Amino acid sequence: MSQALKTGELAAKVVAWQEQHGRNSLPWQNTRDPYRVWLSEIMLQQTQVATVMGYFDRFLTAMPTVQHLASASLDEVLGLWSGLGYYSRARNLHRCAQAVVDLHGGAFPRNADILVTLPGIGRSTAAAIASLCFGERVAILDANVKRVVTRVIGFDGDLAQAVQERRLWDAASDLLPAPNVVPRTMARYTQGMMDLGATVCLPKKPACLLCPLNTDCRAHADGEPERYPVRTRKLKRSSQSIWLLWAQSADGAVWLAPRPTPGVWAGLQCFPLFESETALRSALAPGQRTILQPEQTFVHVLTHKDLHLHPWRLNLAAGVDLGALPGRWVSAAQWPTVGLPAPIRKLLEGA
Repeated sequence: MSQALKTGELAAKVVAWQEQHGRNSLPWQNTRDPYRVWLSEIMLQQTQVATVMGYFDRFLTAMPTVQHLASASLDEVLGLWSGLGYYSRARNLHRCAQAVVDLHGGAFPRNADILVTLPGIGRSTAAAIASLCFGERVAILDANVKRVVTRVIGFDGDLAQAVQERRLWDAASDLLPAPNVVPRTMARYTQGMMDLGATVCLPKKPACLLCPLNTDCRAHADGEPERYPVRTRKLKRSSQSIWLLWAQSADGAVWLAPRPTPGVWAGLQCFPLFESETALRSALAPGQRTILQPEQTFVHVLTHKDLHLHPWRLNLAAGVDLGALPGRWVSAAQWPTVGLPAPIRKLLEGA
């Protein structure tokens, strides 16, 4: 690592660039409110900014403070999260809010070492909150920042190995602004590193000519920025076929049951799921089997798995019992507000 990188000159370039060219108008920016910063950080994990925008505003309208979130029911939280995916984030969000209220008097801890002890807050998220809200001199290392750091310093360690991940954390810490940096500068540096990774230092075809660090960047000098970061372990995709019982009564109510934890769509309200058409039919009374109607099969893509979904429609008179099948009727006025898996909501809204 060059002396320029060690003395904070690189950080100064990031700060100056962010002020002039970075993202400064997103709804969770220009605030030092840890509740809003934390909420945005959790929502932005594995989710695009454009998708998060609407969810962020709706969530804050319903849950304007961490106290509101802590006192809400999990069903309310999952309802607001419905369609955003990765629902463990919503469950941890709820647990974290309760921990902030119960253990910290409703105030977020001001340093990363304590923040990381809260449910659902990892090292990088803790550092983001601490640096953006409280000016703590601590490095973040989300996916975008990993890309920036590995390219700038030419870090070719395999990040599938824990020892290399630890080395990269040390390297990211070496790039931080000088120790006497003011809180506002630290916040702008953190935001700048995120902005560079999101808008300039892209996974494919990075805009190196627009990057304020191109004269310092080892990957740019070598002419192969897309080589970084290095990670050899590839996630194996799998697939699963699921049969859905879409039972709906004449008054618009639908039959829903909470999904068990752990498992697909854990904690969400869902149509009954079955491993086969035979199992679905066996769960119904003989008369109900005769009026089952198949809907179009479709594929729902998760991070590591493709779900091949086979919906079967069962239209019933209002008040008809589904026997021993777990679940309950949820009225037409109520089901749009509960936490539903994205494909279930899509089916219902398209009906």
